[in-house]
Amino acid sequence: MSETVLLFSYGTLQDKAVQLSSFGRELQGHADALVGFRQDWVEITDPAVLATSGKTHHPIVHYSGEDADRVPGTVFEISHEELLAADAYEVSDYQRINASLQSGLQAWVYVKA
Repeated sequence: MSETVLLFSYGTLQDKAVQLSSFGRELQGHADALVGFRQDWVEITDPAVLATSGKTHHPIVHYSGEDADRVPGTVFEISHEELLAADAYEVSDYQRINASLQSGLQAWVYVKA
């Protein structure tokens, strides 16, 4: 695999079916949490994403600035090419940012655009 990056997922990118469709493999990761964010829900209307995830609503997070706020999820080590595949999967409601996790790691995460 080429140079790897860290991707934090709190939603459907943790699902095996989404991983197989987006990356062609099941990802291995470990539990962590996003600090200073709160989770909400967004309605998904993109037919391809609906078909892949099987869900009409996906979780979405927004910055709260409150250190006590935590969003649990999973950190995955992926290739740069897989990160671009994740970009293609995510709908326009999301934007990718680099954020600090509870563990102290820095990872890419999709937050409310």
